Amino acid sequence: MRTLNNKTIFITGASRGIGRAIALRCAQDGANLVIAAKTVQPHPKLEGTIHSAAAEVEAAGGHALPLQVDIREDAAVEAAMQAAVDRFGGIDALINNASAISLTGTLATPIKRFDLMNGVNARGTYLCSQLALPHLLRSDNPHILTLSPPLNLDPKWFAPHLAYTMAKYGMSMCTLGLAREFAQHGVAVNSLWPRTTIATAAVSVFFPDSVQASRQPAIMADANRFSFSSSFGPVDITGILSPIAIMAITSFW
Repeated sequence: MRTLNNKTIFITGASRGIGRAIALRCAQDGANLVIAAKTVQPHPKLEGTIHSAAAEVEAAGGHALPLQVDIREDAAVEAAMQAAVDRFGGIDALINNASAISLTGTLATPIKRFDLMNGVNARGTYLCSQLALPHLLRSDNPHILTLSPPLNLDPKWFAPHLAYTMAKYGMSMCTLGLAREFAQHGVAVNSLWPRTTIATAAVSVFFPDSVQASRQPAIMADANRFSFSSSFGPVDITGILSPIAIMAITSFW
């Protein structure tokens, strides 16, 4: 996408953090942003709602559609996709940003937390991608971008937080599979993952010791914009934006 003007981008978990930053960056190009997230009323600890993010998008030059969506609910996601099409005429890109996290060991991870992470991360990414694809296939330059890590089977990534790693790797496997499955249809599918922690509100609240060593969400937004603007082939921005590592499985336009 050489320009995002009038392109419609559906972003999950976009009420705050990285999702919000990506939405604001796309808004600067005049994009249509679907702000799909759960938060409607202000959270006591975490800033941002779908409505506050939508207002910021409009102020930045974009067009916003705030939708309350729990991506674990099939009907809610399907309705949100249709609402996006009804409002903007189609969907050009999906950003799977919504994610649940618990950096806990096996004995410290209740099965409800396991179900939450896998329901939001792996299943939610699969579901959103599946329901977005019929609309994406009508776009002249469709994209799916997922915020998930490179697949690495070194046990050091599993031992400290097995359930979380399983859930995030499920998102990455969606990238791997969808990229190959829909290559012939011209769908660009990539994953983006930072080399450092990102200073989101959630990191500030739950991992305050990590904030000073973290980078700002805007750098992820810039990386996302670069991946959308590349003309062909796998996107590799590691030499251009050194703080960011992107897992580029494949991209076809």
